[in-house]
Amino acid sequence: MKHALVTGSSSGIGRAIASALLDAGWRVTGLDRADAAISHTAYTHQFVDLTDSAALTTAAQAHADVDALVHAAGVLRVGNVGALDHAGGELMWKLHVDAASRLADVLVPAMAARGSGRVVLIGSRVAAGKAGRSQYAATKAALIALAKSWAAEVAARGVTVNVVSPAATATGMLADPKRATEAPVLPPIGRLIEPAEVAALVTFLLSASAAAITGQDVQICGGSSLNR
Repeated sequence: MKHALVTGSSSGIGRAIASALLDAGWRVTGLDRADAAISHTAYTHQFVDLTDSAALTTAAQAHADVDALVHAAGVLRVGNVGALDHAGGELMWKLHVDAASRLADVLVPAMAARGSGRVVLIGSRVAAGKAGRSQYAATKAALIALAKSWAAEVAARGVTVNVVSPAATATGMLADPKRATEAPVLPPIGRLIEPAEVAALVTFLLSASAAAITGQDVQICGGSSLNR
């Protein structure tokens, strides 16, 4: 049974991904600072503050045999230049970028040594830039740079590394009081992206059929990128 490590598994996209992988026959270990939201015989929950560098590295070392890593944990803080949320920016960098780096630094070399592995980082269409989201956008753009660089390093050793970047998705993040003044923009399909749709794409990228897809930023945007 394939084993995946999924961050942010207690809510939103992370929970949907963990559930989809369990349905597909994977064993899943979830890392989250919230209580477990999944009850399944193949699911193990581990409480970890993903901004605690030492605890995160210890957790990664304890699961160095996983076949896949999905980094889905995320948070959104907004602010225009001149009134940036510096504490929020630091939090987003640690959670999105530093956590991904520390996990990958342990897990990706182990995958490469075994000759197989999958990594998916959950990004965002906002990585291209959006007013009021500069700090968030910077962290998501950094994930794309990390993924492309890591993919180039391990492509010949059976490991793929990709980013999945959704448009506005129907998760609790949309109800965050920190963004109460800004309504989400609906994609051209006329509705929000569903977490299960993101999870289905991630499940495919973790499959054997996706072995030739690496170093990509795959957008699930409901048509939002049509006019780029």
